Amino acid sequence: MTRNRTLRECEGRCQRTNIKLLWRKAIGLSLLTLPLALASCRREGGTATLPEITTTQSGVELVAIPGGSFEMGSVAGSPDEVPVHRVSIGPFWMDRYEVIQEEFKKHQIPDASHFKGPRRPVEQVHWNDAALYCNERSKAEAFEPCYDEQTWRCNFSANGYRLPTEAEWEYACRAGSSTAYSCGDSPAQLKGHAWYEDNSSGATHHVGQKKPNAWGLYDMHGNVAEWCNDIYDKEYYRASLSNNPCGPVEGKTYVLRGGAWSSRADRLRSSARMSDNPGFTDACLARDAIGFRCVRKP
Repeated sequence: MTRNRTLRECEGRCQRTNIKLLWRKAIGLSLLTLPLALASCRREGGTATLPEITTTQSGVELVAIPGGSFEMGSVAGSPDEVPVHRVSIGPFWMDRYEVIQEEFKKHQIPDASHFKGPRRPVEQVHWNDAALYCNERSKAEAFEPCYDEQTWRCNFSANGYRLPTEAEWEYACRAGSSTAYSCGDSPAQLKGHAWYEDNSSGATHHVGQKKPNAWGLYDMHGNVAEWCNDIYDKEYYRASLSNNPCGPVEGKTYVLRGGAWSSRADRLRSSARMSDNPGFTDACLARDAIGFRCVRKP
């Protein structure tokens, strides 16, 4: 009974009450392009160009991800990727690129990245520091911060930046595809879309050098693995909500998605799940293989 009540409460926090994408004229934002109305963007599949904005505060590009439904997980993956289940996601904005060192430093948060470079993704970043960056960026653009910096709980009703839920991340990575990778089923296709074990030369690379997915998002596969907002539970898919799931309420590790420069091709699959302690106590990846990107509600 307690578990069911907790899941219902989580659903309430994560529920999007407005399925139609809203265009906000908020302090710190200006629309660069509005090439298509949302109705012209396919909800599943296709290669339609999605609307984007660029923040005037930092110049960070975001892509409007339309709401829709998809099959989350894979029967061909690891045991924690089943059961495959249908999930509905509300619309949201997502960073086109992984957060880069140049941008991270603007918010006065120490950058411990191993592979230095202004356009390289920030790495060796703890989950809490990624959440702190989301709050600082929100305040800089006059949005309401999502994270309580005492508990690090996320307020999903706030309009500021946060880490994507695991479901949002997979939905955005797939970009309408149902294949192993957003670019198809064959690992041979990855070299044009991702930096990973076979082509990275043992390091991260500047963001945006490989081909984007169908929704214009770069480096969703490889370069650095990306923190999600969700606590990790290998059995969570058996109890997952069908509408905007936001993960378990309690746990010791957080979800990582996308694989990294050091990962084999199998770990870059759209459905592949990894996890890590937020402070790298029991790292499953090298610390310099972990970064993130942000999302916010429309």
